[in-house]
Amino acid sequence: MFIKKVGWIIVALSLLLALAAAQDQSQDKSGTTVKHVPVKVTSAASGKEMYVSYCAVCHGTDGKGNGPAAGALKVPPTDLAALSKDNGGKFPSLKISAAIRGDANVVAHGTKDMPVWGKLFRDLSQGHEGEVQQRINNLTKYIESLQEK
Repeated sequence: MFIKKVGWIIVALSLLLALAAAQDQSQDKSGTTVKHVPVKVTSAASGKEMYVSYCAVCHGTDGKGNGPAAGALKVPPTDLAALSKDNGGKFPSLKISAAIRGDANVVAHGTKDMPVWGKLFRDLSQGHEGEVQQRINNLTKYIESLQEK
């Protein structure tokens, strides 16, 4: 069972690496280059680790949308630290979970047919829905911890 699981992880990471290597680097009008790099495996138990690995490059470590790749994006990243403030003081956890999963239509993350993190989390978890949900819950809780007071 363990060897089979490790085998699936290797296959999934190999595919992700091949896709990342096949993509060209994108450059915006200001000259900012966005490098497509292989996906780093993170712990499903650590929302912070997932955020730093997957989100901070665009949203910034503080969640304010000021990550190093933000300038290269056509649509500016959402200020994740202001989600509660923009929602009448209540953190919109269901909306954020849906956006992470790919169930919500988030312009910057592509169409509903092409969810970014939901698919990645399913690949990293070899389709184990419990682990996918753990990743989404922990990442959502970490984003909630970034809210401005």
